[in-house]
This record gives sequence, C-alpha cells and structure tokens, in this order.
Amino acid sequence: MSELGRSQVAIEILAYLAENPTAQDTMVGIVRWWLLEQQIKTQTYAVKYALADLTSRGLILERQGSDLQIHYRINMSKMDEVLALIAGRQT
Repeated sequence: MSELGRSQVAIEILAYLAENPTAQDTMVGIVRWWLLEQQIKTQTYAVKYALADLTSRGLILERQGSDLQIHYRINMSKMDEVLALIAGRQT
C-alpha cells in the first residue's frame, strides 16, 4: 500500500477537494478549515451511530426538548452496566 493509502490526512484533503473542486488554500488554511471540516463530519457520523447504539441498548435516554431538539442523558437504572462498560468490563 502506498503512503497515500495509509495517510488519513491525505484522504481528508482529497475528500475536501472532491466536495469543493474550486477550493485552494495555504497549508495553514488547510489545517484550520479543510481538515477541521472533514473531522467534524467524521465525528458527527460517529456520534450519530454511537447515540443510536447507546439508546437502543437503553444505556442513555432521549427526549425532545422545548427547543425541539433531541436531548440525551444517562439512564440511571443502567448505571452499573454503564460503569462496567467504562471500566472495560462487558456485563
């Protein structure tokens, strides 16, 4: 596998440019804006799937707030299971 194939940063730069083919910037601009945007997208997807998993397992609860957004909180009745997972012990 080439260096490019192993470089997540290279892939993120290419992904940004593929989505924004007229973009150009300095190295500092790429670090501050392009890579940050790509990381935010990646983290958003990761958080979305983690929240879906945690709610489906009943470890966290969701409710719609007065702001019409979904708010998440720990399920206190599952605290022992949560603490075991945090400690690395599957229950």
